[in-house]
Amino acid sequence: MKRILILNGPNLNMLGTREPQIYGFDTLSDIMERTAARFAGRAAVEWSQSNHEGALIDAIQQAHAGGYDGIVLNAGAYTHTSLAIADAIASVHGITPVVEVHLSNTAAREEIRRRSLIAPVCIGSIAGFGADSYVLGVESLLMKNQR
Repeated sequence: MKRILILNGPNLNMLGTREPQIYGFDTLSDIMERTAARFAGRAAVEWSQSNHEGALIDAIQQAHAGGYDGIVLNAGAYTHTSLAIADAIASVHGITPVVEVHLSNTAAREEIRRRSLIAPVCIGSIAGFGADSYVLGVESLLMKNQR
């Protein structure tokens, strides 16, 4: 069975109460439980969240060292600011694929949110489908691993 890590960055622990007009009313736990249930029997979906850049980098490197089949990453605001996270993704790129996901359509938001430092080193980006962005991210990794 494929092992997929869903990694969430800063402030995603506040989902459900944080700007629900943008991010919805589901908590991160709600989203992760539904996503894991969706892939039961097809993939072992594990998840983690941190507000700290270094912890996210450590998680990327540990997933790579642990033989995960892929990472679905919602880096939150670090998407637009963290060269260090981009470097961590690039360092595992050929072996542990990373899919960038966002709940909101970042291309339709403020100018700063339209630029992703991590997109060039990810195998793809999914944005704007709310909680389904995670499902689409996992699905894309499973399809990639079937080729």
